[in-house]
Amino acid sequence: MPKELCVCETIAKESRKITISTEQKRYGKYTTVIKGIDEKQISLREVTTKLKSKLACGGTHKNGEIALQGNHKDKVKKILVQEGFPEDMIELK
Repeated sequence: MPKELCVCETIAKESRKITISTEQKRYGKYTTVIKGIDEKQISLREVTTKLKSKLACGGTHKNGEIALQGNHKDKVKKILVQEGFPEDMIELK
């Protein structure tokens, strides 16, 4: 199929529940962790890069999770909705 007609990425964005949580690390620093993005259909590298640039923070992706430096739960949810992820499938913890 031509790439323009492929709806695989849209289906992948709507199929899984995404959880956004924060963890307190050493020295009282917070890390925002995003789980549940299907890495087979959507490039975690691209999503991580977009989030890092829009939030002006550091971060990484490993084992199907995205970890961002700082407490950005609400901002991450807004950005993911703008990127096409359905709002009702994103859960804040």
